[in-house]
Amino acid sequence: MFTRPQRTPRAQRALRLATGTAVCLAVSFGLALPIPFLAPVLCALVLASANRPLPLKAAVVLALAAMLTTGTGLLMIPLLRYYPNSGVLVIGLCLFVVFRFGLRGGSNLIVTFLVIGLTMISSAGVADFGLAVMVIKAMVAGLILAVVVGMFSHWLFPEPANAPPPPAPPIFPASEVDRVALRATLIVIPAFLLALIDPTTYLPIVLKAVNLGQQSETTSARNAARELIGSTLLGGLLAFLFWNALSLFVHLWMFFLWMLLFALIVARKLYGLKPGRLSPGFSLNSLMTLIILLGQSVQDSTSGKDVQTAFAVRMALFIGVTLYACLMVYLLEQRTRSYTVS
Repeated sequence: MFTRPQRTPRAQRALRLATGTAVCLAVSFGLALPIPFLAPVLCALVLASANRPLPLKAAVVLALAAMLTTGTGLLMIPLLRYYPNSGVLVIGLCLFVVFRFGLRGGSNLIVTFLVIGLTMISSAGVADFGLAVMVIKAMVAGLILAVVVGMFSHWLFPEPANAPPPPAPPIFPASEVDRVALRATLIVIPAFLLALIDPTTYLPIVLKAVNLGQQSETTSARNAARELIGSTLLGGLLAFLFWNALSLFVHLWMFFLWMLLFALIVARKLYGLKPGRLSPGFSLNSLMTLIILLGQSVQDSTSGKDVQTAFAVRMALFIGVTLYACLMVYLLEQRTRSYTVS
């Protein structure tokens, strides 16, 4: 009699993450959702942050966070338009509070939504209110799709009954919370200022900066270059290989299958199926970079832009933002050490 092979919990999680991300990517682009790469990014975050399907209470909290996010972003638009200096300072203070909330045990998903709302929605609304509405639609549609696909992935690859509970997230010392939250805020602010100049071009840079800001929370100056720059370069390389592989046969099914393959390669590292010295944040950041760069390349091709030139410019911006993030990690850590010594 046929028996289903038993997989380890880590193998189930890798399959769940890769399948969910690939399905979400194919559905998002197939339905031509606004900012289609946002849904698979959120889906990957949902699946990577929890090994169990979202309970009803968590889904309600996420919905409330989405409402608060959109409302906060819209409220900032008049302030940025008529009092830009004060508006940037207020958003910087709000970002600091949000990152501080995450470091004190808050949900990373809620932190991501709030930061996106404060930066992407407000910067888009300064240029064009219709663009802000489009970002809101993209967030709501992406959230709904990510939650539904996440539930489907958990049904398809359930967590084994004997799986050990996930380890508790590390708790930052109270003396370190303010410094690390300030560091994450300083990483996001320059990308936000670029988005105020040209939101249609720099919104993906904001999303990358948000990802870097959260990754920098667990990064020290000693390994900042390897973690931040290395993961960005790896994500760019994977996006380049993905695009060239997809060009051999352009079809939505091939889009899904290639995403499944590349996500599995990253998920093996993320869940330790292939041992290495790199942290899970390295792999997750590489996957996020891959999705953002790939999604923008697909949109460039449909709008008739030169994909290779646009990819090179965007990759240079990503590397620039990452180098700046490394600089902030180094400077603030050195400043803290000098205060400690004195």
